[in-house]
Amino acid sequence: MSKQLSRADLWSLEEYAERRPTFRAEVMAHKKTRQVPLGDHARLYFEDNLTIKYQIQEMLRIEKVFEAQGIHEELDAYNPLIPDGHNWKATFMIEYDDPEERAAQLARMIGIEDKVWMQVEGCERVYPIADEDLERDNESKTSSVHFLRFELSPSMIAAAHHGSSISAGVDHPAYAAETGPLGEEIRASLAADLQLSSIN
Repeated sequence: MSKQLSRADLWSLEEYAERRPTFRAEVMAHKKTRQVPLGDHARLYFEDNLTIKYQIQEMLRIEKVFEAQGIHEELDAYNPLIPDGHNWKATFMIEYDDPEERAAQLARMIGIEDKVWMQVEGCERVYPIADEDLERDNESKTSSVHFLRFELSPSMIAAAHHGSSISAGVDHPAYAAETGPLGEEIRASLAADLQLSSIN
């Protein structure tokens, strides 16, 4: 299970500059086990302690933040994206290269963030709590980026830990996709987000 990050978990700007090439390679490899394509134009990027640590370190590096207050502001902004042991947290991206096509599709996909689902084999589909930080839809279009939280029941957590397959999909009228069972590397990475003790 991922844990919340504290200032003690972060490197100074100087130390991060030295560690960055190796750490970045580690994170990029890890992220390959944390993303799930949903059809040709949508993807889930699942966050955890490592991916969020990388995002925070990169933000501190880019903004040259070294004072305690600034570091704590970044921690406060990003820690909510780390799963809590009973959920998955993901960035949902709608991906169209052509700007005109993207605009047209986003206008058709209002509400799509509520129609993304995860499913542990033998259990019901779980639909997300979407965009808790701010509303990303309006009357004319949805956003190309959404933040999703999938809350799992004790039986789902137990099943995932015991090797049950995990699948994902979208059932919006304007965009439908389904993955089938995820590969074992991705399945194991997502199961590691869940804590059996959280079901007691």
